[in-house]
Parts: sequence; C-alpha cells; structure tokens
Amino acid sequence: MLASLGIPARLLAPLIAPGETLGELSADVAAALGVTTRTAVTAVGSHDTASAVVAVPMTSPDAAYISCGTWGLVGVETPRPVLTDAAREAKFTNEGGVDGRVRLLRNVMGLWILSEAGRGWQREGHPIDLPTLLDSAEEVSGPIPIFDVDDPRFLPPGDMPARISSWCEENGVAAPRTRAEFARSIIESLAQAFADAAHEAGRVGGVDVRVIHIVGGGALNELLCQRTADRAGVPVLAGPVEATALGNILVQARAAGILSGSLESLRDLVALTHQPRRHQPRA
Repeated sequence: MLASLGIPARLLAPLIAPGETLGELSADVAAALGVTTRTAVTAVGSHDTASAVVAVPMTSPDAAYISCGTWGLVGVETPRPVLTDAAREAKFTNEGGVDGRVRLLRNVMGLWILSEAGRGWQREGHPIDLPTLLDSAEEVSGPIPIFDVDDPRFLPPGDMPARISSWCEENGVAAPRTRAEFARSIIESLAQAFADAAHEAGRVGGVDVRVIHIVGGGALNELLCQRTADRAGVPVLAGPVEATALGNILVQARAAGILSGSLESLRDLVALTHQPRRHQPRA
C-alpha cells in the first residue's frame, strides 16, 4: 500500500510480530510492580480481540468466532487477507492476528443494548437481576420482534426500550411491552445478527462454517448462545470467558519458552483446560 501511494516506508516504525520481545521493564515500573528489571516485555496480539482469538479453542478450520462483550466481533480466521469486492461490500476488515493469521471480521452490536436497558430500568427504580431477567425472557411465548441491532440509534447511552419501540413502530412491527419481552427481543435480535455475520464471514472468507465459537462475557449468556445456535443452524461452543487474558498469556508463555508449538497447539491446550459448553441447534 505504501509503495502504491508513493509513501516511503522509512516514515513508519518497523512492524513488530506478536511474540517478539521488546525489551525489559524500566527500573521505575519494575519497582512499582515488585519485580526485577530483567522482566521481559513481550508483544502479544495487536488488539484485545487478536489475543482473544488465540484462545478460541478451534479444532476445525470450518469455524467462525464471536468475541462477545459490550460489542460482538464476528469473523473467521484466514491465512491471508481477503481483498474481494464481496468482503468490502459486506463491511469485513482484515486485521492482523498471531502467527501471521488474518482475522476477517465485522463489528456487530453486542450486549451493550441489554446492559444499557438494565441501567435504564434501574434508574427508574426497577433494579434488575440479570439471571432472573433472562429466565423470564426465555419463558416468553408468542411473536418476538427482531430489530436491527446495528442501527446507529442504539450506539449512544440512553433509553434502549424506547428506541426499540421506536424502531418497531417505524418498521410496522409490534413492540415488546414487558421487561422480559424487551430482553427476549434483544437476545433474539443479537442472535440473528451473530448468525448472519458468522455465515457471511464464511461466505466471503471461503470457510464452510459448521461451528461457531463464542468467547468473552457473552459466553456466560446461555440464552444468547442457544438462540445463536438455533438461528445459525450449527453448534455453538461457549467459552472461555477470559479469552483475551488467556491468549495474551499464551503468547507470552511461548515467547518465554514455557510453552512451544503452533497456534493450534496453544488452542489445544485451551480446549483441554477450558472445555467449552456445547449448544446444539434446535428445530
């Protein structure tokens, strides 16, 4: 890209690969941490999602991943960038991963909407216990509105139930009425967005997605994981929750010689120590 634009590469800093030792701690930082200055500083994944993907226990190349927390990063891993019009038009990006892998992914709304809705109810004097709310949401029967979670109106803080109702009114859909119905609508809408993005990532990335891994805080939300499996029509494997921290420490451990082997061997270790919870798709 630099060459095609006539920009000399010397203007930018050298590229640093994950796992590369950058140096040792400075004396003041070492003193604050109570360690020696000989403690090495090692580069890990270029972004927290890059570290999280290291710890996705993928044992098959036919897998998509969702790093789910406040936001949902949905994609597949490829050996090289996917520079097609289809990938660009579908708003997928090619981001650097560990061991030269490419994370072909798209940013999808995550649990921000549910969290913000809960905060709004709490401000109104209705404290929410999330497990109880999700249990009630699972019991909701009848039509459940599916709304576009990536509509920009849901990005800022504010009254999420009112915004969902507004979206439903504009699109001729009956809006939820109770808190349980709002929660179920949010879960169903996120699950649909995750399922669609995972299969689209596979389509543009040349991966036949047969399983979806969910890591991060969203892996604790059993209703979201199950409904994603149902809507995607493939199993969802949930966990580990602390994937970013695990991926970070795995790259450091390999650089320090405590571990060895390929990225796949690191994932095998994750699978052995953090067995994911399996959600089979239901009819």
